[in-house]
Amino acid sequence: MSQVEEPLRPPSDESPPAPGGEEPGAPTAAPEVLTAEAQLAVAPVIVADTLGEYLRGWVVRIRGGETGVLPVIAGMALIAVIFQILNSKFLSPGNLTNLLVQGAVVMLLAMGEVFALLLGEIDLSIGFVSGVGGVVMAELVVYPRNWPWWAAVVVALALTAAIGTFQGTLITRLGLPSFVVTLGGLLGWQGVMIMILGPGGTIPIPNNVIADFANGNLTPLAGWVVLVVVVGAFAAFTVARDVRRRRQGLVAPPISVTTLKLATVTAVGVAVVLICNSNRGTLFTAVRGVPWVVLIVLVVVSAWTFLLSKTRFGRYVYAVGGNAEAARRAGVNLARIRTAAFMLASLTAGMAGIIYASRLRSVSTSLDGGQLVLYAVAAAVIGGTSLFGGRGKALHGVLGGLVIAAIANGMGLLGLSAASQYIVTALVLLAAVTIDSVARRGRSQTQK
Repeated sequence: MSQVEEPLRPPSDESPPAPGGEEPGAPTAAPEVLTAEAQLAVAPVIVADTLGEYLRGWVVRIRGGETGVLPVIAGMALIAVIFQILNSKFLSPGNLTNLLVQGAVVMLLAMGEVFALLLGEIDLSIGFVSGVGGVVMAELVVYPRNWPWWAAVVVALALTAAIGTFQGTLITRLGLPSFVVTLGGLLGWQGVMIMILGPGGTIPIPNNVIADFANGNLTPLAGWVVLVVVVGAFAAFTVARDVRRRRQGLVAPPISVTTLKLATVTAVGVAVVLICNSNRGTLFTAVRGVPWVVLIVLVVVSAWTFLLSKTRFGRYVYAVGGNAEAARRAGVNLARIRTAAFMLASLTAGMAGIIYASRLRSVSTSLDGGQLVLYAVAAAVIGGTSLFGGRGKALHGVLGGLVIAAIANGMGLLGLSAASQYIVTALVLLAAVTIDSVARRGRSQTQK
């Protein structure tokens, strides 16, 4: 029989409960109930030997409240159908490519917000932290400093990471609420951004490399080459991991599940490249290729996914968000993990600020950090990250950012007002929070 890795448990002075969570001498639950609870408690991959068993386990978890990204995928499909019916240009290749570019800033900010939400905290400052990053980068590349673009980007990201470390230290070492500290950051970093911009209030960015971050495209051939490399690397990593786990006697997904996963990733990648390689220019000027910003978002979501799912730090983040006291008893340094999470949130916000400046080819006081942070929180929650901590992924920020970008894009095509956009986004956010709350209540009732 395959071995299953047991998670570390914190020491406890209480004696272990009887099977089924009952007191000694109490009647035990029926075997079929225990089986259903066991299937809900573990991922389908652990109890499945075939694709059919995997799907049945997946259905059991959905019924128990573990919906994953299913609601946001269904929501995106519904949004696409509605806007396509109302305006036939919504699903055109040009508009879909513009949607990816428009949503990049919110996607990055939402991925940063995920780090705070996983701890059961919140970061309200990332909107203007991103503005500080963009302004500092712009100041360094223009006359009279004329820094190389890469040096300006590194300094801007280092500064935003330092801001996150500072705020995280205040929260963890002084015991201040994250809401208060980051609300102060929202106000304070807005003032810093305005001071750096000076009387003019705008800094144009003449550097073509920085402008290409959000406005440049790969060649069509380069897009296919990148797709082959990415899918090949993902396949090699996935297969090698499964083979290694089987050799060590540990559980691994059925081969059919792995094949289906690889086929899905390949199909999504091919669809994106085909859409982006379609001509979205004019009769006289062709515009083709995958935007650079799509690759940037892909790199960030891949890096943060690996960090959260494959490293000790990521496991500690989930542990702290799920049960901070249990994590502390298990030896986790709560202050260090929380500070690092806020640092990563601000670092990702700095990336978003650079992309924001790149897309506009300038930075100005018109940057609305308050609206950006609200969109970031909304995108993370809509994508599937829990407001209660302990559950979420970097991918959730990307999916939620796509939903918000799709709403803004579709309403823009219909010529609707910004007021309508805010109302619809609010309704989608309320629906996402309701689903999260109901699912959480369902899991709690199942575990009783």
